Amino acid sequence: MATVQSTTSASDIYASLNASTTSNSSTATSATEDSQNRFLKLLTTQLKNQDPLNPMDNAEMTSQLAQMSTVSGIEKLNATMNALVDSAGSSQSMQAAALIGKSVLVPGTQLSLASGQAFGGVNLASAADQVTLTISDASGKVLQTENLGAREAGNFNFMWDGQTQAGETAADGAYKFSVTATQGGNNVVADALQVGTVSALVRSGSGFLLDLGALGTVDFKNVQQIL
Repeated sequence: MATVQSTTSASDIYASLNASTTSNSSTATSATEDSQNRFLKLLTTQLKNQDPLNPMDNAEMTSQLAQMSTVSGIEKLNATMNALVDSAGSSQSMQAAALIGKSVLVPGTQLSLASGQAFGGVNLASAADQVTLTISDASGKVLQTENLGAREAGNFNFMWDGQTQAGETAADGAYKFSVTATQGGNNVVADALQVGTVSALVRSGSGFLLDLGALGTVDFKNVQQIL
């Protein structure tokens, strides 16, 4: 079981995200205004203390004002980009919060057999004319090998009814599976996908992770399919 460092409800997450976005926007605006005020104060002081016999010419003043405009424009652009990044992160976190209680397909090789049913998935890098599924127990003993036939590129799901190669019914519990695929005799990259149920969100240094209980935590970006 994964250790949950900080688990919060969806409503709490939404509230914290909104507060964070507002705070970041206000901070960026304040920083831009402070920079402009400092520049104007410096320019005003320079004008007040200039040599009356050798005043600043129009070209020099225009140059300094242009520099201020350039700096201000860059700071505003940076503030806008930061706001967009924050908004994207907040949107992804809200999407992740909406997955609580739902089943998802993520990279992994575990099969959970319950009431004679276990579900898994496969991601094929390209089309394959033969896909082979191999299921084994915790000790590595092969229980079932099945040809899943030809498949198109992308994700697809499968269901195991718990029946072994010997015609017996496997007990409910945790099992492992692996997948191989070929096209015209050449190997095709086939990634195993396990099914997990999202029980909570875990706050991390880079955002939020999905807590899948016994399967541990996964990054939101690793979710291949929502079931």
